[in-house]
Amino acid sequence: MTTTVAVIGGGYGGTTVAKELDSFADVVLVEPREDFVHHVAALRGLVDPEWTDRLFYPYSALLERGRVLRDRAVSVDQGGVTLASGERLAPDYVVLATGSAYPFPAKIDFHDSASAKAKIRATREELAGAEKVLLLGAGPVGLELAGEIKAVWPEKAVTIVDPAKEILPGFPEDFRAEIRRQLDDLGVELLLGTSLTEAPVSEPGQAKTFTSGLTGGGEVTADLWFQCYGGAPHTAYLDGELAAARQPNGQIEVTPELRLPGQARVFALGDITALPEGKLAKVAGDHAEVVVANIRALIDGGELRAHTPAAPMISLPLGPSGGATYTEETGILDAATTSEIKGSHMMVSRYEEMFGEA
Repeated sequence: MTTTVAVIGGGYGGTTVAKELDSFADVVLVEPREDFVHHVAALRGLVDPEWTDRLFYPYSALLERGRVLRDRAVSVDQGGVTLASGERLAPDYVVLATGSAYPFPAKIDFHDSASAKAKIRATREELAGAEKVLLLGAGPVGLELAGEIKAVWPEKAVTIVDPAKEILPGFPEDFRAEIRRQLDDLGVELLLGTSLTEAPVSEPGQAKTFTSGLTGGGEVTADLWFQCYGGAPHTAYLDGELAAARQPNGQIEVTPELRLPGQARVFALGDITALPEGKLAKVAGDHAEVVVANIRALIDGGELRAHTPAAPMISLPLGPSGGATYTEETGILDAATTSEIKGSHMMVSRYEEMFGEA
């Protein structure tokens, strides 16, 4: 009998696992979205209308043998998977790849692509008319969004506010200094060590002028704002013995083989894992390689692989031609190299090929 594998979640890691296992296992990919969403390029898709459609790829061409089930896991236990539709799956292996939630526009919170595109276009229209934009959060999302806005509308005033006293903790000072220098050249105002004294009167992405005080003194006025912090892993579905692996912050404890502790046939990868490494598409891809290798080893009787958490790394575009990249191997790479690596193309060709759009 053919081995059966249920992959729960069709993001970066889940699609890679499903595609790689498709040739030698019966794969079911469970995903509530109509299309794969290339969230790496979501901020580009917000500011540039030519990119909006390039964020979405139909799952129909992903698998040759397996199937993609447009559904959602409401309970996953040691015996199998219960779906929102009521269907129960009892596969030989389960791969948890449900990713994390994050405020729009960094992640798209619609399951049908038409609604998602409409939300992007409506928000772009609001953003286009705003003179002063406020970004709450100076993490990678806030910084990248500032660069994207300035690349299209250099005349807009963009302010980033964050209670942290420094951007990008955990990365070398030279790298952080380079990002700060480029932000300054773009005219982005960076207010660190402070926060708003009152919440904005409008919803994120809604044009409505407001003024708020700052805890560090002074005030800020904006016509529109976005929340650029607050990711949360999707793991509430864990049930039975599997729930013990879920930590208070929602992340899942995994073994070096990326299995849940005490569970020989349940794997987890990507954003939902409690591993000490960045929540990046590349990391999810690295996890997927290990999961695929280990499921193959369990089927064929081979040796299991252990995952070694990646050292801190980041490729942070500030628009198509700006930004900087850092890895331990290469050190700091400049804006031109960052554009070649990511900023100019946002890695879209890989997903066009994966989903048969190339």
